Amino acid sequence: MSDVQTDVRAYTLRLELVDEPGELLRSLRPIADNGGNLLSIFHERGNVTPRGHIPVEVDVEATPDRFEKIIDGLRDAGINVIQAGTERYSEGLTVILSGHVIDTDLSDTLSRIQESANATVTDLSVAAPEGTSNVSSARIDIAAERGATEKVLGKIRDVAAEKDLRLVEPLTGGAGA
Repeated sequence: MSDVQTDVRAYTLRLELVDEPGELLRSLRPIADNGGNLLSIFHERGNVTPRGHIPVEVDVEATPDRFEKIIDGLRDAGINVIQAGTERYSEGLTVILSGHVIDTDLSDTLSRIQESANATVTDLSVAAPEGTSNVSSARIDIAAERGATEKVLGKIRDVAAEKDLRLVEPLTGGAGA
């Protein structure tokens, strides 16, 4: 017996916050005020969006009508909602970049991978055996939206070419696979 008004679902919100004290707390208030149950928060303080704000991903549980009220409450509070919905990142891929990964601004590289809002970096491992000013490599695990893997790989290819980095792409299943 599933009623749309009482059917609790998990939703993901991607927010963009100003880097000021109290902004994260201010963004959580509309969730609590509208009956959302907070599941997790991923706050990337060391990373910034192209507009210089802090990306925050929040997972909540709510009924569909409460979720709509949460979104309205966030927007009324002046919180920039980049993405809202049940669409979770469903495709994972791992790439390796090598070359002067650190010297060419690794933070910028990661931001540019994520800026299309079709992907998020879920894990990063960096190796610089001869120091950060020499050749280094990065293994990057990425979660992409369903059907967006090729778009995300295209973005990574562009960034790698611009920064003269070697890209080791993931193996993908072809038509005969």
